[in-house]
Amino acid sequence: MAEETNNKVDQELNGQQEERTSEGTEEEIFAESLEGQEGEEKGQSPEETQIIELQSKLDESESRYLRLRADFDNFRRRVNLDREANEKYKAQSIVTELLPAIDNFERALNVEPDNEQTKSLLQGMEMVYRSLVEALKKEGVEPIETVGQEFDPHLHQAVMQGEDENFGSNIVTEEFQKGYKLKDRIIRPSMVKVNQ
Repeated sequence: MAEETNNKVDQELNGQQEERTSEGTEEEIFAESLEGQEGEEKGQSPEETQIIELQSKLDESESRYLRLRADFDNFRRRVNLDREANEKYKAQSIVTELLPAIDNFERALNVEPDNEQTKSLLQGMEMVYRSLVEALKKEGVEPIETVGQEFDPHLHQAVMQGEDENFGSNIVTEEFQKGYKLKDRIIRPSMVKVNQ
């Protein structure tokens, strides 16, 4: 009778083993049995173990999603800043091209007219010059203040030094070429003479 019971148990075990072998390799079966044992040792059922695994996968996916979202927010912020900068300084290239023409107008307007014809020509040039300066002002272009101001290497380019008792030390005494800024960006620094 004991032999019959042992034979039945052996047959059942062999049948289960054959079923499992058909489901996967021996390594997989061994790994599954270890996982089951670990879960049982900790007092967890296979369902609880599966829930814990799924929860860890969910946490990992959620943290990956949050990282991607933060990266996208940073990207969007950078794009917006670039677009704002482009909009703010859109006139920079045209202003840079116009500055030599403004300089030439200023030099021409400093000429003393010797007859009426030259005087009327200079008046016409002054009108054109004022129109250009007004158009630049509307775009946010302003000349940099120089004479009487303290020397600032960000705004001024010192080409000469001199001694003048009427000015303090490190003060701009003369301007050779006008500098301009577009809003808060320096387009061209002023060329100046600085008191020692």
